[in-house]
Amino acid sequence: MANFTLDAQSRAEDKQGKGSSRRLRLESLVPAIIYGGEAEPVAVTIELRQLVKALEDNAFFEEVIAIKVGDKVENVKIQALQRHPAKNTPMHADFKRA
Repeated sequence: MANFTLDAQSRAEDKQGKGSSRRLRLESLVPAIIYGGEAEPVAVTIELRQLVKALEDNAFFEEVIAIKVGDKVENVKIQALQRHPAKNTPMHADFKRA
């Protein structure tokens, strides 16, 4: 069972891209994607505060993470994390289904 649980909102296709991602970051949201397995990739947003708190624990990078998207729960592992070069805050996360 996952020790980490994150709440996410799915992102519409018109809310994807460079400009939309920048607007999301201004609202303290981090764009992310969940991919892998048999299901289609899902674009989501995660609250910055919630992600930063989870990143404080090194086990976050090794263990299975449960991401709640609406009423569905995805069990994933973090695949990649892009950070701001100066501020070191997360800018984008990639999650792979476990």
